[in-house]
Amino acid sequence: MPHIYLDDLIKRGAMLIALLFWAGSALAIELNPAQQPIQQTSDKLYQILQTDREALQNDRQLVLRLVDEVVEPHVDFDRVSALVLGKHWRSAAPQQREAFKEAFKALLVNTYATAFTEFTEWSVHFLPMTLEQGTKKVIVKTQVIQPGAPPVAVDYRMRLSKEGRWQMYDVIIEGISMVTNYRTGFAQQIKQSGGLDALIAELNSRHALRLAKSDE
Repeated sequence: MPHIYLDDLIKRGAMLIALLFWAGSALAIELNPAQQPIQQTSDKLYQILQTDREALQNDRQLVLRLVDEVVEPHVDFDRVSALVLGKHWRSAAPQQREAFKEAFKALLVNTYATAFTEFTEWSVHFLPMTLEQGTKKVIVKTQVIQPGAPPVAVDYRMRLSKEGRWQMYDVIIEGISMVTNYRTGFAQQIKQSGGLDALIAELNSRHALRLAKSDE
């Protein structure tokens, strides 16, 4: 298996994260409770992107606020962080877990900011699904449609929280899982760099570099 470095992860992750909730306008069908958070969030992002695209491309702090206010309430970020680190999450100290969550979130923010330049128009088609009573985990299947391009299959792994909210913990695009994508790369990076702390430091260093570039 070829080595996957952080630059590769960021490039490969851009498509995955950009489509994570950017479904644009949906075809008019009645959505079930697991589908509704995806559409509600994507509608907000689509509106903001159309009016503030230039600012979002140049202001990482604005992107961070957007993620905090619009995206994060609908993402089980603790579960995502645990899944992408795998065995390294289980052996990590509480302070390491928190440090990784913040560093990983910053990586996703940078990915969002990069992807803002790539997408302009799109819509989503929710594939039919039945939400059985008592179900706590589902996969919401969609197709993202862009002008002049074939539909892209985007599946969301959703989980019902203890508070009764459906939250995303993975997104799968054309068979490629965001969680698996990052877990493979992070595991190799940890092995090569000597530990989780080194990975966190590398993520923070890259985030600081991108912040400095955005301020130029």
